[in-house]
Amino acid sequence: MSSVPNVTGHSPWTRPLVAEAVGTFGLVFAGTGAIVVNELTGGTVGHGGIAAAFGLVVAVLIFSLGHISGAHFNPAVTIALAATRHFSWRRVGPYVAAQVAGACAASLTLLGLFGDDTGLGVTSLAHVSPLGGLGIEIGLTALLGLVIVSLATDARAQGALAAVAIGGTIGLEALVMGPITGASMNPARSLAPALVASDTTDLWLYVVGPIIGAVAGAALYQFLRTQPTRENTP
Repeated sequence: MSSVPNVTGHSPWTRPLVAEAVGTFGLVFAGTGAIVVNELTGGTVGHGGIAAAFGLVVAVLIFSLGHISGAHFNPAVTIALAATRHFSWRRVGPYVAAQVAGACAASLTLLGLFGDDTGLGVTSLAHVSPLGGLGIEIGLTALLGLVIVSLATDARAQGALAAVAIGGTIGLEALVMGPITGASMNPARSLAPALVASDTTDLWLYVVGPIIGAVAGAALYQFLRTQPTRENTP
């Protein structure tokens, strides 16, 4: 182990954790903020605009902060990367804490700006049972987890386009399933407005579903990325 002192005076974890908190703040503020503004202005943003807001803010944040923290901004992603041995388990707790703190700060900011009459972007189910909603969140986040792990861990993937691909995946899934479950795919994104608005209806499925889905998607890509042998090469 190196004995060279940290001349900056900061823990090597400080900047990544601040980046995760800031990034998750930005995601929740812009994404759920679009929902709040849409409610306040009688639908001027629209469903497509809300989906675009989530996708675009994630892309921008990955470009801006990805080189500092890895740009997880999502507890499910952090856990999935750790489960597939691409991230240290000892850093999962601090990362998740930073993400939840950033998300809660965003929801509190929206509360201070606009009050709670708009619901603050709380995720909720429509036209589907809780079990169906759980299945949808698992499926959506499985695809997201697969995309993230492929771009973040496989040198054969087009890493330079990671922000576009990941933001596009989130925007597309929000566009398709947003009216049904809110297309959360992120426990921090759902937890923060639910706690601030004191509306925890079906919150469990927005925590459990994305974690199961992200781990499943990451594990699937781990299987798919296995280098072929002479016998099984097409």
